[in-house]
Amino acid sequence: MNLQKVEMKQAARGPALRTGDEYLRSVDDGRAIFVDGEKIRDIRRHKGFAEAARSIARLYDIAADAGTRELMTFTSPKLGHPVLRAYQIPRTHEDLRARRLASEKWAEATFGLMGRTLDHVASFFCGFAAVPSVFAAGGRNFSENMLAFYEHLRDNHLYASYAIVPPQIDRSKPAHKQTDPALYAGVVKEGDDGIVLSGAQQLATGGVFSDYIYLSCIHPLQPGDENYANAVAIPANAPGLKLYPRRPFAALATNSFDYPLTSRFDESDCFVVLDNVFVPWERVFIYRNIEVCRDQWWKTPAHLYGNHQAQTRYATKLRFMIGLAKRMNEMTGNDSNPAVQTQMGELAALVSVVESMLLSQEYLAKIDGNGVLWPSRTTLYGVMALQSELNARMIDTIRELTGAAMISLPSSARDFDNPQMMSDIEKYMRSASSDAKDRLALMRLAWDFIGSEFGNRHQQYEKFYGGASFLLKMNLFHNFDFKRATALVDDALRLPDVEFSASPDLERSLQAESRRGA
Repeated sequence: MNLQKVEMKQAARGPALRTGDEYLRSVDDGRAIFVDGEKIRDIRRHKGFAEAARSIARLYDIAADAGTRELMTFTSPKLGHPVLRAYQIPRTHEDLRARRLASEKWAEATFGLMGRTLDHVASFFCGFAAVPSVFAAGGRNFSENMLAFYEHLRDNHLYASYAIVPPQIDRSKPAHKQTDPALYAGVVKEGDDGIVLSGAQQLATGGVFSDYIYLSCIHPLQPGDENYANAVAIPANAPGLKLYPRRPFAALATNSFDYPLTSRFDESDCFVVLDNVFVPWERVFIYRNIEVCRDQWWKTPAHLYGNHQAQTRYATKLRFMIGLAKRMNEMTGNDSNPAVQTQMGELAALVSVVESMLLSQEYLAKIDGNGVLWPSRTTLYGVMALQSELNARMIDTIRELTGAAMISLPSSARDFDNPQMMSDIEKYMRSASSDAKDRLALMRLAWDFIGSEFGNRHQQYEKFYGGASFLLKMNLFHNFDFKRATALVDDALRLPDVEFSASPDLERSLQAESRRGA
């Protein structure tokens, strides 16, 4: 179904939220997705994408369900009907908490394994719309364009992903000094009705499933890079827009018993190619402006809102991770082992650090002069700077706890169908507390989380989630309150000198004590 028709239907019916079925029908819109040497006709019928699309559809159904609607929605200030909580601009601490609880509900539905669900980029648009003056600095009607598009996404319950990183072709050179000026996504033509873009951009995680792709740049740009300093919204089925997903791991999953996570939650990461893609002016928010392209991330709360959602998702994933370890310990009979309890205590400490830092972002949030709440930069960037280290440490601990359990498994679920094999499996692969099939289901779940291609992609994803670790630490360096810390040092250096000669009374007392001792 054409996206424009979907949106017109949504607007016409008023208060109703988008359902999972409506979402699934909308992605059959002719978008150009290329996998395994061919163009995919319909992601709903492709093994590599179908179940992930259904997982996203379930998120829409959670929001539309009467039992969870109050949690998942708020009232549109423009239309007066319920819209997704993900598009709420927080103005109080309670607003930010409500956003977290809604994101947590969605994250639990995917066990924290889909990092770019529709509340992620929605959060960035909330940040953009909260400080439209940043976009107004670029001239034209860019501020009005941004606000109108934010409302369009919000009031039609739409799903946006983003591609904001240039391709890794030659990072030793800025964009305008690449061998071909159309390698990075940039402007190749301007007209009265809009602009034309060509080039490539990454990494549109979830791009194959979204309604729109927000194309901009978060990398530092230099003078001369103006052609690449843009921000536009492009429908996923726009002519000339091509999506090249990495290998979809779900396509290789033989069944959902052996690959319980891969088969359902592989959100896909996409390389985006633009071949003379036309964008009308009303969908242009930044145009050839290096300063505004940079400021959209740092002079609005967009980066904070988007990563507050991301840390909510990550905390949920860590709870799933430690829950998985606990169930494996219980099944193997190691749960009461003091050494195992020590390791589990360390895991619990690390999970608690992430959870506490997430809550601190809310508690320490500040309201600006326009009444908009900004999460704490220090606590957000503090936990993000540690994420790659903590995640690897936790994964390694779980590997130690499981030992050979995850790799001494039957070859596949088909082994259960062979009576001769099943007799051995039932006898030797059970645990003290469960039969063989239940034990193997848990171990397959653990392997899919840690050892499969899907699991290893997640480790790479978390390692570089916010970019290279040095960038995250630089963010923290620029936002930490060093002034308060160094003031303590200065106070210590200004302490008055200490007189070490004793007072007359103390001196007489010490002499008397000395005589008694003698």
